[in-house]
Amino acid sequence: MPEITVTTREGETSSLTVKAGVTLMEALRDAGYDELLALCGGSCSCATCHVHIDPECASLLPAMSEDEIELLDSTSHRTATSRLSCQIKITDALNGLRATIAPEF
Repeated sequence: MPEITVTTREGETSSLTVKAGVTLMEALRDAGYDELLALCGGSCSCATCHVHIDPECASLLPAMSEDEIELLDSTSHRTATSRLSCQIKITDALNGLRATIAPEF
């Protein structure tokens, strides 16, 4: 199972072993990261599951959809490696992924 490293808004870092096939949002929610609100439940209709992907890991991810781009454009903390965690399906290829939970709007 892939291992991902998560950094909270407060700068605390921890590792999670995640079952392939779930989204990063589901993995973070199920692990108790309450600061990741994920209000739409993963339907790509809000940006409350916004994360910053480590630049060294960003190339491992598939391209963003137009909906994801539009939602990220509405946030004030977008970076070059911003993603919606509900749009990142965990695969074995993402072993070692590093993500930081973005500041709240």
